[in-house]
Amino acid sequence: METHSQKFKIRLGLFVAGGLALFVLAIFIIGKQKNLFNPVFKLSTTFYNVSGLQVGNNVRFSGITVGTVDDLTIINDSTVKVDMLIRKEIQKFIRTDCEVGIGSEGLIGDRLLIISQGSLDAPLAKDGDQLTSTEPVETGTIMASLQVTAGNAEVITQQLAEIMIKINSGNGTLGRLIQDSTIAENINQTIVHLKQSSLGLDENMEAAKHNFLLKGFFNKKEKAAEDAKKKIINDEKKAADKKAKDEKAKEEKAKEEKAKDEKK
Repeated sequence: METHSQKFKIRLGLFVAGGLALFVLAIFIIGKQKNLFNPVFKLSTTFYNVSGLQVGNNVRFSGITVGTVDDLTIINDSTVKVDMLIRKEIQKFIRTDCEVGIGSEGLIGDRLLIISQGSLDAPLAKDGDQLTSTEPVETGTIMASLQVTAGNAEVITQQLAEIMIKINSGNGTLGRLIQDSTIAENINQTIVHLKQSSLGLDENMEAAKHNFLLKGFFNKKEKAAEDAKKKIINDEKKAADKKAKDEKAKEEKAKEEKAKDEKK
């Protein structure tokens, strides 16, 4: 009987010890998440609409959780003040021109605050400072915009379908152009005539070159082209000669300086 009582007491003691250990562990985890055991400093901001933000939600900076939402206070009908507790070690990265926005954990997760990075020229934020905020975009507004876009896409799709039906049936200018073979043949004939006209123009220009009255003009034009070509060749040759002369002068100067150094 005594052995059974001792076993019961041992089991009860282990159960109580395990419960206390779990309780302490839970307090430690919760306290760590809520920054109860870490040195913190306080920042605040204001929003027109906090969009479901709650006390205890996380605060992130550069994608890292650095604090929690400490309090939400309605100042007036258009302003809600949000107090944040930020870990003290993060204070050296937060500037007074940082902006605070409201985001979410994924698509349907809890709301959170996001602190953007500030400029290096701005001073560091101090305990009790108020940062500027950017208003969140409501889900309802996004859905309404998507509905308008979807409606416009539906109208455009219907109009395109009607246009394709008319084209396939041969209605309209484009439809007749595609379906009527006569128009295609006329276009081909027009292209052939243009080629013939171009060929005739080339023949007329060649005949004009041999004409007694215009021969002098074309000769002058060809001579001017040849002179320009010769001038370009001469300029390139002069530039090459000058470059070779300069390089030779540099080499001679280098040799002279070397000889002077050897004498010394």
